[in-house]
Amino acid sequence: MAKGVTTSIRITSRASVKVRESFYTIEYCEERSIPEDADIVEERQALWDTCNGEVDKQLEDIINSFK
Repeated sequence: MAKGVTTSIRITSRASVKVRESFYTIEYCEERSIPEDADIVEERQALWDTCNGEVDKQLEDIINSFK
């Protein structure tokens, strides 16, 4: 059985959108150090939520700038 311990996680979220005749791609990456006793599933979900939320906000800003 593996004995490795996760001490950090990094997630990258990326999305593209076409506005009129141009494509815009947004990417956001964040890395977090986590304590050994952390719930890794909970930590991953929280990081996914943060990264996806950041990309969604940036895409919304781009789309709104063309309205």
